[in-house]
This record gives sequence, structure tokens and C-alpha cells, in this order.
Amino acid sequence: MSKYLSNNLSKTQDSKPVVMAAKELLVLAMSPVFRVVNGILVVVVFMVVGLWLSGNGTNAGPFDLARILVPDEARQIVWSNGFGILDQSHDSQVTANAGSSDSGIAAVLFSKPTATTGLTSAKQQTVALLMPSVAQVQVKSISHLSDRIPTSKIDPLALDTNLMSSIQNQRAVADFFEKKYKLDRAKIEEYVSNAVLIAKEVNIDPVLLLAVISVESNFNPNIKSHAGAEGLMQVMTSVHRDKYAHFGGTSDAVKPEVNIRVGAYILKYLIATGGSLRNGLKFYVGAGNAEDDGGYGDKVMAERNRIIGLCQDRSNHRVTSNNNQLRS
Repeated sequence: MSKYLSNNLSKTQDSKPVVMAAKELLVLAMSPVFRVVNGILVVVVFMVVGLWLSGNGTNAGPFDLARILVPDEARQIVWSNGFGILDQSHDSQVTANAGSSDSGIAAVLFSKPTATTGLTSAKQQTVALLMPSVAQVQVKSISHLSDRIPTSKIDPLALDTNLMSSIQNQRAVADFFEKKYKLDRAKIEEYVSNAVLIAKEVNIDPVLLLAVISVESNFNPNIKSHAGAEGLMQVMTSVHRDKYAHFGGTSDAVKPEVNIRVGAYILKYLIATGGSLRNGLKFYVGAGNAEDDGGYGDKVMAERNRIIGLCQDRSNHRVTSNNNQLRS
């Protein structure tokens, strides 16, 4: 009996090392899987915490690294539009810039336009206009594209300084361009009002839009370049058919309310991708791959400074000798 028990005990002891060896082999084989799973969990937790802390305008402090790993565009998409927009297709179209048919500059940053926006501006603008009837024109908004360009990517020089929010300043600018180009008064007031209204919609400086219009077309909506650029903003109609489709097609490409909207969006996109106002203007004229823009940027900036000077002069004239503001 004791011999039988001794044999069984010996067999049990011999089987234990085999089981232990099998367990060790299994753990060794699964260790890479465990490392991958643990790594994914750590990354997911870090990104969720980073989004929570660095998004929505909070001051993350020691979590500044999260701002690097989670770019501004991702945070803006999450906080303003929700996670659902991440499922949308981002099959962007690569097109040429508004200034040249062979520039090869990408002019579409986000997904194709959708037909979900209604007539008139999607944002109910409260800006005062020299010609208020401009705001009543039935035209779709382009804010569904422009709003997807983060403001943080826009050169501060291209953002609205509110100089054109004053009716008096709008009138002074209209006077200036009326005399400069010998234009019909009603037409120039229409163009100035459209620029102010659309600048609010696209979130760009109306002074900049007016300067570009002045240099590009001399406020002549019917002018067309040999390359095919049309309208006040001289947009390449054939290149930007996808954007004009949102407004019913290219048949309305030269209408001020349409042409300025498309041109303003393209300009804002190019400023964002170019990294500065100067680079954006260089791309806009189609000189992105050239050493210089032929003086185009200088012309636009000079015109912009003239308009700013007009508005600032009016503001200064409204102050009396004892620094009391006069009612205008």
C-alpha cells in the first residue's frame, strides 16, 4: 500500500513541473498581446483626458502636450459639431487657385458642400449696412465651409477689426471708391454692403475683401481675365464649379453676392493654409510656387491701409478738442 502511494506521489510531483512550464510558455506567448492592449488603453485614456482638458478654451497647464497631440482642428470639430462629424467623408478635391489656371493650389480643405443650408445667411447678421436691402437678397450661405477653418489658423491681420461696422465709415469708403473708379453710387454702395455682410458670414476682415476687390477688378463685376477669372473677386469659375454648384451653378458666378462669397471663402482658406496673410495673397493670385507675386501683395496691403486710414480719420474727426465724442 505504501509503495502504491509513493508511486502516485512521485507521478504527481513529476506532473507539476510540466503544468508550470506550460503556463509559463502561455504567459510568454501572450505577453506581446498584453503589451499592445495596455498600450492602446493608455493612448486612449491620454487622448480622452487631453481632449477634455485642452478643448473648449480651457487652460490645460501641465497638459500642454495634449494640445500638440490633439490639433486645434480636432478639438474644434469635437466641441462645436460633436463626434458625429468625424464619420463624414473627407474626400477633398484638389483644385487650382482663384488667380491662375496652372497654379495647382488646393482650394478645398474640407468635404464637399451639402445642400442642408437654407436661403439667406445661415447666421442672422445684425451688422448695420449702408444699403440694408442687400441683406434681404435670397442667397445661400457659405458658412458651412468657412466655419470649418479654425480661427486660430488665420493671420490676425485678416480678422475683422470692426472698422466697417460704422455706417459713417462705410459711406467714407464708398465715397473713396466712387471717385476713384467713377462708379454709379448705388452700385458701389451695394458692393460695399455686400463685402461687409459677407465678411461677417465668412469671419474675415471686410477691409481686406474690399482691398482685394479693388485690386482684382476695380469694382467691375463684368470683367473677365484671359485665364477665365470672373467677377469682383476674380474667381476662376471653371476651377471652382463645386462651390458655385451650391449656389445653383456657374450661371450666377459674376453676381456680387455669389462671387464675393466664393472668393472670400477661398481667400480665407488660402490664408489658413499659407500660414500668413501675405502667403494667402500670394496663393490667391496664383503665385504660390513662384519666388514673388509680382507686387500683388503690396498692392492689396497698400489699398487695405488706405481704407483703414479713411476709417481711422473719420474716427479722429469725431473727437472734439476736449476729447468728447460727438454723436454722428
